[in-house]
Amino acid sequence: RYLAAVDPASGPRRAPDCWRPLLQARRHPGVRPLQFALAGLHAHTGHDLALAVVDTCAALGCEPAGLEGGFERVGDLLAALEERAREDLVPGPDLLRIADPLTHLLGAWHPRQALDAAWTAARTLWALRRVPELAGECARGLDAAVGLTARMMLTPLPR
Repeated sequence: RYLAAVDPASGPRRAPDCWRPLLQARRHPGVRPLQFALAGLHAHTGHDLALAVVDTCAALGCEPAGLEGGFERVGDLLAALEERAREDLVPGPDLLRIADPLTHLLGAWHPRQALDAAWTAARTLWALRRVPELAGECARGLDAAVGLTARMMLTPLPR
């Protein structure tokens, strides 16, 4: 979904709410690389992954429960990626006092909680598939909520 939103060949279209903050803040000097990394993981996990589960179930003719093991493996990979990003991008212990706003801002987000929410969203959207209007409303609300959180994660910080 992200690649389709940023691909100029796909024609003019509005990026999903969950990805828009990343596109808008990409050149802001007060937004740190770790903020972009975690906001991107959040958009992917909170929005794209939930919709991918629904799309996959529809394509394979299975229930979400049949994908739970694979979802957990993807979750393990995302959690490891998040941990690695924090290790690579967070300043060392001498700079923690300076980085405190960054630590506070991004410390509230955790991939396991995001994955739990994504799984719940996927199951909810799957259950709503027979009521397309309500499923669409739920998906749009998910996109907006994830976008709001991504925007907060990208709050510019003093250098």
